[in-house]
Amino acid sequence: MSKPFTAFIVYSGNPHTQKTLAQLKASELVEKSILLSTSAEVDRLEGVDILVVPSLYGSQCMEAIAESVKTPLVLLIIHDTEIELGQFALERFLFVAEAAGASLVYSDYFDVRGGNQAPHPLIEYQMGSLRDDFDFGSVQVFAAETFNTAATELEGLSYRFAGLYALRLAVSRLGSIVRIGEFLYSKLEGDVRKTGEKLFDYVDPRNRAVQIEMESAVTRHLKKIGAYLEPRFMEVDLTEGRFDVEASVIIPVKNRVRTIADAVDSALRQIATFPFNAIVVDNHSTDGTTESLRSMAERDNRLICLIPQRKDLGIGGCWNEAVHNAACGRFAAQLDSDDLYKDATTLQRIVDTFKRERCAVVIGSYQMTSFALEEIPPGVIDHREWTPENGRNNALRINGLGAPRAFFTPILRKSKIPNVSYGEDYSVVLAISREYQIGRIYEPIYMCRRWEGNTDADLDIVKLNSYNAYKDKLRTFEVLARQRLNSGA
Repeated sequence: MSKPFTAFIVYSGNPHTQKTLAQLKASELVEKSILLSTSAEVDRLEGVDILVVPSLYGSQCMEAIAESVKTPLVLLIIHDTEIELGQFALERFLFVAEAAGASLVYSDYFDVRGGNQAPHPLIEYQMGSLRDDFDFGSVQVFAAETFNTAATELEGLSYRFAGLYALRLAVSRLGSIVRIGEFLYSKLEGDVRKTGEKLFDYVDPRNRAVQIEMESAVTRHLKKIGAYLEPRFMEVDLTEGRFDVEASVIIPVKNRVRTIADAVDSALRQIATFPFNAIVVDNHSTDGTTESLRSMAERDNRLICLIPQRKDLGIGGCWNEAVHNAACGRFAAQLDSDDLYKDATTLQRIVDTFKRERCAVVIGSYQMTSFALEEIPPGVIDHREWTPENGRNNALRINGLGAPRAFFTPILRKSKIPNVSYGEDYSVVLAISREYQIGRIYEPIYMCRRWEGNTDADLDIVKLNSYNAYKDKLRTFEVLARQRLNSGA
């Protein structure tokens, strides 16, 4: 009787792979270990087979694994890094896989940095966990039967980058994905950048070929689960409602005395062919922000300062206060209290786009800068992965939609923004895009300043997990809503 695991390990010739192999060889549960490499010239290890594949995460690699496995379970180590299995880790993977009848099992782990070990908890997988960067860790266990069935769906796709992602989506359709909330192994952490520096990897222009494949994979998945939306949209009546001004710049703020004057000045310096105002919702600041705003409002009556009666508002709640205020204009444009419009034409360009494309939301592009407005990597974030035909489907895969965001106020007032301080904009744009077209401006019209005061400059793993789990939940809600829409429910 064969042992339950066949192990497949990403390999590029590094000596730490031999340490991993030694652990697997010592286990009574591993029938065989096979190395995955993109080079036939890599150093061969005695007694260990090597599968040479065009790309490590491509569809051909997944198909080669499916053809090679003869055991009930596939143990896949997807990162070329030092892995140390915990006490009876494989036994625990096996127990949960069998007990839960799971198609994919993953676990929490420890990060090792500079010789120090730190817990790295993961989050539960759910229907909306459609991000291609969802963190399963380095060690993943698949039911071989499910893996093989999923791999057959990749035949003919020739993915170089999206093979593992497409396979995972197929696995999620075939069975359950289960997290073990235990730290079953340690991983040497190679990417030690702050979370705020990792946020924009997926929109790096160098990753464009990757993004095209990932979009193809998620679109196929959405079609198979009945959540894909055809490119048909409801018309927007831009004459709806009566407004004193054509546009409002909405600025929620709390304790940003260092930046709020710059943001307000950026809004009021706009040159437009229509009347506009700036509505600042001061969420009970205590650092002098309130006084600074009061002084500016005395000099310019286009600045409207609101202090909510409620004290339980997040950024989304502050937006609701502004949008439902009688002073709000026909179009409501975002400006964060840390940031600036790129020049005096931003607001005009946004309104012109609304009128030209007759859409419900307009989203621009922005330039990443330091506090001193010096450009920093990755430079311009333009979200060119968006297309008018498939943008709202691909939006379920990516973690953000760009800035600045602007809304046709009557539609936004019907939609309501979640009263949270993370993901509130993503949530409402997803919901609106279910029925209406989203307009885009691909040239930078906004300056996103990164500094130590940013709320997402460097998140700890607990906060990062809570943010990611919340956005996955938003996607879950949206997938369910689109399934219902498509079914006529």
